[in-house]
Amino acid sequence: MSVSSDDPQLIERRKADHIRINLEENVQFPRLTTGLERYRFMHRAVPELDLAEIDTSLTFLGKRLQAPLLISSMTGGTSLANPLNMVLAEAAQAHGIAMGLGSQRAAIVHEDLAESFKVRRVAPNILLFANVGAVQLNYGFGVDHYRRAVDMAEADALILHFNALQEAVQPEGDGNFKDLLPKVAHLCRSIGVPVIAKEVGWGFSAEDARRLAEAGVAAIDVAGAGGTSWSEVEYHRAPTAFHARVARAFADWGISTAESIMLVRQAAPNLPIIASGGLRDGIDVAKCIALGAQLCGLAGPFLKAAAQSLEATDELIRELKTQLRITMFVAGAADIPALQRTPLYSA
Repeated sequence: MSVSSDDPQLIERRKADHIRINLEENVQFPRLTTGLERYRFMHRAVPELDLAEIDTSLTFLGKRLQAPLLISSMTGGTSLANPLNMVLAEAAQAHGIAMGLGSQRAAIVHEDLAESFKVRRVAPNILLFANVGAVQLNYGFGVDHYRRAVDMAEADALILHFNALQEAVQPEGDGNFKDLLPKVAHLCRSIGVPVIAKEVGWGFSAEDARRLAEAGVAAIDVAGAGGTSWSEVEYHRAPTAFHARVARAFADWGISTAESIMLVRQAAPNLPIIASGGLRDGIDVAKCIALGAQLCGLAGPFLKAAAQSLEATDELIRELKTQLRITMFVAGAADIPALQRTPLYSA
């Protein structure tokens, strides 16, 4: 008898596999890069600014942040995730940055898996995003299920993630992405919180951005190619050589992060953009803001830091904020609006 993809033991094992593989294996794109290395700021030797006065703060979805940083969605639904998410949330609270939770599908179906998503007790004030896959709209989930995810996390907004390639290469994946957009539009109208459309590492095209904007999403997280390749993650957990070869073929698939930011910005100029996918330092963050993003997310570096300690996570955030501030200083941008107007040139 086949095991249902909603079986709690199967779900928890898959989530634990994802954490272990991301921490232990090389799951980066072999050749495809973020594209950010192709852009540079013009150095300003005379910036006419005081470094101490550089302002990295901004408002996103109505909440004030100390910096345009997001701890991107990673994990949950397994006991291994509980301490990791608490460390990440506590660090986000201390630094006034945003956090996205990993997929809550398992906890919606099995409430005993919800504990890893309840981070408000250590992070009462952060901008917090719940997270459920869009494809579940074709597998029995309705507005109430997604609202349950928001309520469970006491979240400010809902991430609706689109992971078509990951589902396609998973032997147990959900591959019916047909006629999703009308259901997405209904969800956006009905759920009562902003809905963020998020890829998981292969980027959004211009056509997808236009359709999502028409459906009523409040923001788009491009999650472009160049960082973690989830087809590579699935390669490492493939149950057979056949499934491994299928997954490995897509190791360099996708739209680079830089390209996806520009495509989405052109196609949906009024939608806020979150940039993620392979960002590694505060200079990358600054480049994404200059390309058109409002918020910038990192996942892999935060997962590795959280697996070490709260202190390591705190230090990573301080590094990112300091690198961003110095980049703004030597690029001549006193604040985030000025950085958004700062031109980049091709390297």
